[in-house]
Amino acid sequence: MSTHTIADFVQVLNTWAPIAYAEDFDNAGLLTGDLSKPCQGVIVAHDALESVIDQAIGANANLVVCFHPILFSGIKKLTGATYVERALIKAIRNEIAIYALHTALDNHPQGVNEASAKALGLQEVRKLIPQKDNLSQLVTYIPEANYAPVAKALHQAGAGGLGNYSYCHFATLGTGQFRGNNQSNPVLGKKGETTQVKEIRLEAVVEKHCQNQVLKALFQHHPYESVAYEWIPISNTDPSRGMGIIGSLEHPMDPKELLEHCKKIFQTPVVRHSALGESPIKNVALLGGSGSFAIAAAKAAGADAYLTADLKYHNFFEAENQLLLVDIGHFESERFTQKIIVAHLGEKFPNFANISEVTSTNPVNYF
Repeated sequence: MSTHTIADFVQVLNTWAPIAYAEDFDNAGLLTGDLSKPCQGVIVAHDALESVIDQAIGANANLVVCFHPILFSGIKKLTGATYVERALIKAIRNEIAIYALHTALDNHPQGVNEASAKALGLQEVRKLIPQKDNLSQLVTYIPEANYAPVAKALHQAGAGGLGNYSYCHFATLGTGQFRGNNQSNPVLGKKGETTQVKEIRLEAVVEKHCQNQVLKALFQHHPYESVAYEWIPISNTDPSRGMGIIGSLEHPMDPKELLEHCKKIFQTPVVRHSALGESPIKNVALLGGSGSFAIAAAKAAGADAYLTADLKYHNFFEAENQLLLVDIGHFESERFTQKIIVAHLGEKFPNFANISEVTSTNPVNYF
């Protein structure tokens, strides 16, 4: 019997790729399942199809970790009429949990596109469309005598962390004043009396996914009965998180050479592309999945080529001889996703043997 619960795996996944950074349109996270159940085994798949649920049943696994959420938009009936309903019914009937990562992993600093960029040999990579407004600033006032332990607790909860730095904050010494009413229970001073205390104003940036736990730590460790604090939204761009990636090839490639390179790396027999120019390709942008929305961003970033999927007829006109547009296929552009997930779970649960990767769920075939 496993000592790990479904909740243990969900916590590890959400710590690694927080759902807080998934796109607003997405439905990432736990889709079905009981968090309190012991985890018997994990199946990692690109899509949580009925066939994948069957494989989970055969492997005695009760957690499917997938990339695409099988339940994406609202559903009013569960009759088995569609492939989505059949998969969900079978998962629920067999008490199998489904957890989807999708854009939470897309936006990860070392996510889907980074793995593809590494396979392509791109260097000096950076996010193509960095996420915005991921930070807030916590401001609170701590009695001087309690400053060190409260600050430590806030930092341990994630306050003051940004990029490669942690335990960052700014502190200002000042005088706080308050008066408690007859129902108050002041730690310092007496109820009904105006009290002045030497306090330290602490200011620290807090990433979006840490805000709840930082607030919990503040209430738990601050000595005051009523804690004064405020969240200040920060208009910022987070260079470590976002959609897509851009980097440079070690050696420039002829456009046709790049197309052959893409077919080999992404294991596809065919790619669709815009008109081939004569200039060599040096800077390459990449966005796994449906990426037509980022063509303008690829141009603005100085890409010579943009690799993505699901481009429509009119999207290819948008190349306008400024860059090479390459549609490498939706599944193909995300083909390294499962291996990333398996590797992370294997690292976090080294003694949990029943973690396996299913075969391709790509619905597109080529003739």
